[in-house]
Amino acid sequence: NGGVLRYSKSQMYKRRAQWRLKGTKRPVVKTVKTPFKVVKKIGGPKNGGERTVYKKKPKANYPTKKFVGKRPAKASFSQHKRYIRPNLKPGTVLILLAGRHQGKRVVLLKSLSSGLLLVTGPFCLNSCPLRRVSQRFVIGTSTRVNLGDYKVPEHLDDAYFRRLKIKKEKKSGEGDIFAAKKERFVPNEARKKDQKE
Repeated sequence: NGGVLRYSKSQMYKRRAQWRLKGTKRPVVKTVKTPFKVVKKIGGPKNGGERTVYKKKPKANYPTKKFVGKRPAKASFSQHKRYIRPNLKPGTVLILLAGRHQGKRVVLLKSLSSGLLLVTGPFCLNSCPLRRVSQRFVIGTSTRVNLGDYKVPEHLDDAYFRRLKIKKEKKSGEGDIFAAKKERFVPNEARKKDQKE
């Protein structure tokens, strides 16, 4: 924009590799132009005898709003692709960094669809039950446990660990002194069996 060029004309010639274009001629392609108007003869003594008509007629009416194309629906957060660190593979011994089992070593069983890791102590060794942990709060060690032919049961997914919400009853005007205490979660026999296995 009217400023001083950093490089000279000869330097720019080399930088742009304009020497490659020297002596080469592009083939000239001739395009046949078709007329966009046509002269048509019309009858009648007072009509002038002929009219020029456009080949493509303009639209009679135009939309008031521009066409809005369909946009792809956003995938919900649960459907997003999860990325697990490459060193977090089944059988890897992890160190927990947070939670009530902080500092304990656990074995990684598998990574769930939600991006959380399914780990176990096992419970009989260090009292760490089968639970989900975020990969942010673990350190993957170089030690690995050979799981062999062990396969994690299919029912051990995110839905298995989801908390069941208890519906609250509407409060009446008078407060009940002998109201029922808050129900605590008690694992059933099937869950206890899963912890042992």
